[in-house]
Order: sequence, then structure tokens, then C-alpha cells
Amino acid sequence: MEQNHTKVLNGYHVVFLVQNVMIGSTLLTLPNLLSPAGYSQWWFPLLFALIANLLVLPMIWLVSKYKEHDLFAIHEKLFGRWVGKGLNLFLLGYLIVLIAAICEGYLDLIQVVALPDRTTTWPLFLFFLVLVYITSGGIKSIARYCIMSFFLVTWIIYFLKWGMTDGDIRHALPLFNFTAQELFTATKKGFISMSGFELILFYFPYIIHQQRAFKQASLGIWICAILYLVTVLTSVMYFSIWQLENVLYPVLYLFNAVKLSFLERVDVLAISLWVFFILTTTTAYLWVVKRGIDSIRMAEKKSHLYIVATVIFLFINIPFPKEVQKMIYERVFYINYAFIIWPLFLCIIHLVKPAKEGVK
Repeated sequence: MEQNHTKVLNGYHVVFLVQNVMIGSTLLTLPNLLSPAGYSQWWFPLLFALIANLLVLPMIWLVSKYKEHDLFAIHEKLFGRWVGKGLNLFLLGYLIVLIAAICEGYLDLIQVVALPDRTTTWPLFLFFLVLVYITSGGIKSIARYCIMSFFLVTWIIYFLKWGMTDGDIRHALPLFNFTAQELFTATKKGFISMSGFELILFYFPYIIHQQRAFKQASLGIWICAILYLVTVLTSVMYFSIWQLENVLYPVLYLFNAVKLSFLERVDVLAISLWVFFILTTTTAYLWVVKRGIDSIRMAEKKSHLYIVATVIFLFINIPFPKEVQKMIYERVFYINYAFIIWPLFLCIIHLVKPAKEGVK
């Protein structure tokens, strides 16, 4: 497919695209995911940010060699049309299930906290209407929505001060009191919180100042890491190790520590606002899937977006047994790790094998 991009993303767009897509899905459960590391988990966001920052390097290097092409087109250039399209089809399947997993995770949270014993079909339908509306505006529309969401939602971090006041800073010490196995388990479960920055492989051709993309992506990664750091450190100070291991949404319980005379359920306010972050994550992934179908069918059509959104909506509503659903979503998250390091192999292939010419 011929790539014909208009460069529309400035530096602010790139920073908030990277930051917001990352933060959307897992911040509320991050202290629980990192619980194998015990109280030492509080500095893990810094470690993750460093790893993510290093992984961005080969991504930027690769796409800078194909400045007008996204990853779908790069696959076809490096592997040929048919193998490239096969890889793109696999990638689309993974992204569709990933979007379903993110949506379903948020729906489970709503059902547990705000809508017990009620169906979530209509809230999900309304969510998808908004999701399709934002995505149909293109990547610049999504970037603007990311900026708006950041300032609409991030202020709730102020409520963590009650958790810090009631907590014990001595929990943060000593450091490194975990085994190698616990380090591996915490990293394996927790690093999923950093996924999202890899989407720069797809919207890089739309960036105005591509030579500054690494700096802008790095800034987005470290803003996200600081938000994670503050949240996880507060959780470490406030909770016991048992609570970190067994409370699935510890951040919501932190909000329960807030004492305001005019607002009783701050946790409900938090998950209501959190839909903005979930939307920023899912719109970006949905836009990528739409671009992928455009690439495979060699035609840009709005109908692709509607078809994909319908497929994901139906997939979420399939009554899978919980065990099967858990297995599918866990496999998807493992594939996410493979996808993040995939550009390293593409860089090697690019160096040892000249890109095939004539692939549109």
C-alpha cells in the first residue's frame, strides 16, 4: 500500500501519545502486579522506564530508515509482500485481542466497584461509540484527546497525600531484599504497565520533527514513570505486604483514605474519570488496527474502523469460560513482550538484508 502521510504530530502530541497510551490500563493494579518484590517494588517504575527508554532506541532507528512508512509497510519491505502481510495479519489479531483485554479489564473494575449485579452491555456499547468517534478523527485527534485527558484526570493524584500521611515511609527500606526469582516474577508481571510506547512504530510517519522523536518519546516514558513511582511508593507506605499481594485494585483503596466532607466515594469518582485514560489507550490501538487493515486491503476506508470495532465488541461479549478467557489474555500480554523486542530483530534484518524495492 502506498504510504501517503501528512505530518500532523508536533512534539506535545508525541509526548502525550506515548505517556497516555502507557498509563491507561494498568496503573490501578500496578502495586498488586509488583507484589512479588514486596516493599522494594517502589523503585521498579524507574527500572522499567530505563528499560523502555533503551527499547525505544532500536524502534526509532528502524523507523528513521523508513521515514514515510509504518511498521506494516516495513514488514512488507523486509520480508516481501506475502510474508509481510502474514506478519501483519498476526499482528492485527494480537492487537484486537489486546484491545478486548483492556476494555474487559476496565469493565470488570466498574462491575466490582460501581455496578455490582448489573449488566455492563450498555455501558460497553456507549464506550464503543465514543471510542469509534475519537478514532475516526485520526491520529491527531487521538493526540489532542490524550492531552485533554491528562489534564482532566492527573489531578486526582493529589488525593494520594492522604495515603502518604497515614502511611509509614520506613516500609521503603531496606532495598533489594528479594530473590532473583521474585525480581523476575515482578518484572514479568509489572512491565506490562509500560506497554504502549511501541506504537510510535506506527505513527512515526506523522511526526513533524522526526529527528526529535526519541527525545519526545523519552519524555513521555519518564512522565509516566514518575506517576507510577508516586503511586507505587504511596501504596508501599500505606499497605501491608499481605494487602499488596491480595488486594487487586490497591490504588482505589488508597482513595478510600481520603477524608472530605463533601465527597464520600472518591474511588467511584476515580474510576469514572479513569475512562478517559482507557479511551486514550484503546483509541490509539484501534487506530493502528484500522491502519493495518487499510494496509492489507490497500485501500483507506472508514468502514474498516466500524468493522473492527464491531468485531471487538462481539468478542468481548462472547461468554468464554473464565479460565479460557484468562488464558487468552495472559498469552496476549506475553506476545506484547515479544512485540516490544521485535524491532531489535528487524534492525538486524535491515542491516544484513537490503530492503526489497517495489513493494507498495
